[in-house]
Amino acid sequence: MRNIVYVAPFPMAATLRFAEALATLDNVRLLGVFQRPPHPSKRELFHDVFVVRNALDVSELLHAVGTLGARHGGVDRVLGILEVLQEVLGSVRDHFDLPGERRATAELFRDKGRMKDALRAAGLPCAAHARLRSREDAVAFASRHGFPFVMKPAAGMGCRATYRVSSPGALQQALAATRPSPENPVLAEEFLTGDEYSFETLTVNGEPRFFSINHYHPTPLEVMENDWLQWVVTMPRKLEGMDAAVQVGVDAVKKLGLHDGMTHMEWFRRRDGRVAIGEIAMRPPGAEFVRLMSVAYEADMYRAWARATVDRAYDGPFVQKHSVGIAYLRGVGQGRVLGVTGVAAAQQAVGEHVVDVKLPVIGAPKSDSYEGDGWVIVRHPTDEGVNQVLRQVVSTIRVHYAR
Repeated sequence: MRNIVYVAPFPMAATLRFAEALATLDNVRLLGVFQRPPHPSKRELFHDVFVVRNALDVSELLHAVGTLGARHGGVDRVLGILEVLQEVLGSVRDHFDLPGERRATAELFRDKGRMKDALRAAGLPCAAHARLRSREDAVAFASRHGFPFVMKPAAGMGCRATYRVSSPGALQQALAATRPSPENPVLAEEFLTGDEYSFETLTVNGEPRFFSINHYHPTPLEVMENDWLQWVVTMPRKLEGMDAAVQVGVDAVKKLGLHDGMTHMEWFRRRDGRVAIGEIAMRPPGAEFVRLMSVAYEADMYRAWARATVDRAYDGPFVQKHSVGIAYLRGVGQGRVLGVTGVAAAQQAVGEHVVDVKLPVIGAPKSDSYEGDGWVIVRHPTDEGVNQVLRQVVSTIRVHYAR
């Protein structure tokens, strides 16, 4: 029996989908490490659970994994899907000499400046960037590259604490907010323009075996800057003119050294057609993208991840059978969700194409993410059909807030 430790600070539904996939594998005893134990209905997935105060503390994780190993005859793998966990999981694997990605690989993916240095050294196209350790570094970057550009944490994710710097005044505001120093370097990046996409891979034994591409409408940063925008993502069946992007994505995964698992890369097709990598993460994508892949390919892509990371096996080839997309539900205003209108009208208009829905929870605080407070996943035989359905969804459903 293989003892697999799955680490997740909080037992959120999206996080536990991956645990459910691990539990379906043959000859696996699933062990959990949480800050808050899962609900009893999900607790049964785990043979044993260890609760820690801080799942991002390496010493606490070492104690938890060591204790679970002592109880159950050793540990074979330690896994987790959250971006913020990857470095500490690498440290645990280093300590116990476990298979999987080590700390050095995790740091290369996590530190976006080092990541871009490595990719550019390999001849792969990236956004121009620099580490800012002082106010003077920021002024020098602006002088070299001009406005606008972006400032964000070196290990940031999800556009959080990301600033579009469009003028000297905006630069002063971003500097006041980020306070770059030798101890707290901040990443400055060229502001990429064009169409933004994601590129997901499933990699086994260091070889990307599967990829999918999502198209963002509009970019996440634009959504964060404009309350009235709703983010929409499509996974089209027709991928014309994507050969260069696919090659760049595959080469990036190989260069950064992932052995087994999923990656999530964000990239731009510039207005002149050139490809530029934004960043790449050593984890499955969030924002329900794995669910989206599962619908498009009529396959359990959560289990495909589990098979790759634990069994080092690939069950493909997977063939995309549907054009799919997801609309993220958010609205203008602040406070808590007061209500959601237009759901019945949307259901009547396009309900036959809706696959899954998560409506905003009445009374919940408004999300600070571009993913909003809910989502609708749709499916259609054609790419244009998906676009039309999503337009209907975002123009009909409204989320209302009140303080």
